[in-house]
Amino acid sequence: MQLAETADAVTLEAGGVELFRYVVQPDVPQLESPHPYMHPLRTTTGELVSLYRPHDHVWHKGISLALPNVDDANFWGGPTYVRDKGYVQLHNNGTQRHDEFTKVHITDGIARIDEQLSWITEQGEHWIDEKRRFGAYLLPEESAWVLTFETALHNRRETPIQFGSPTTEGRPAAGYGGFFWRGPRSFNNGKILAPDTSGEALMGQRAEWLGYVGKHDGIDGAATIVFVDNTANVRHPTQWFVRSEPYACVCPAPFFDEVLDVPADDTLTLRYDFLIGSGSWDPARIGQVVSDRVRGVDALGRS
Repeated sequence: MQLAETADAVTLEAGGVELFRYVVQPDVPQLESPHPYMHPLRTTTGELVSLYRPHDHVWHKGISLALPNVDDANFWGGPTYVRDKGYVQLHNNGTQRHDEFTKVHITDGIARIDEQLSWITEQGEHWIDEKRRFGAYLLPEESAWVLTFETALHNRRETPIQFGSPTTEGRPAAGYGGFFWRGPRSFNNGKILAPDTSGEALMGQRAEWLGYVGKHDGIDGAATIVFVDNTANVRHPTQWFVRSEPYACVCPAPFFDEVLDVPADDTLTLRYDFLIGSGSWDPARIGQVVSDRVRGVDALGRS
């Protein structure tokens, strides 16, 4: 594997394939709540498994940490769902500002990126200090790789911050917000999988992991992506925001239908593993790889 850093992005390559490009200085309008994102995301054999700035939701960008309801601020992009009014475009689209990388290196076959960010409202108020960490490693015998993501969101205000979703504001089955992935259009109508069930009924349900199988255009093939909720996360096992139509997306959603208060000077930490595998995997294979090859791997240099 090779990591390369520029002024606005970090890329990870393996076997001649760019597995991800992490963009930290996005050139987008304020309405899109500028925030770092990963796109493109690819399998180890080079197939694309992410979508950037689709016309239906221009603020969807590959995979990113995005939150639509942070008190009355929107760090997701676009309009905000307002109780009894529906979606309204407000002057509340905040920015996740990249401040610096504190670590970008590869050790013992694991790529590490540590980053510091500041969350700034559209009015210029600095509400959150974030420490963000990524670890990435290959599972060559599985034709897969794993991205570990951790965020520590520190409330620097003198009052609590409420994290919620459109569902906590009254819109049913719209509990999105968190580490959000948007799949290619060819992934529409893919398979949604979890340990004990499958299908669209998983929207809002709890599970330790959730998988999505989508097909590629242009080739006879598929890819499987899997989110794994860390056992230390608040409200584990998490609820899921997931769709296969009208578009493919997955988001572990800890604030799906219940607001979470983070007190002043306190920190909310969330951690997920994100697996990208070539081919169509079934729940048994996913469960075994999660148990044997993902859980317990110290990709971030800590237990």
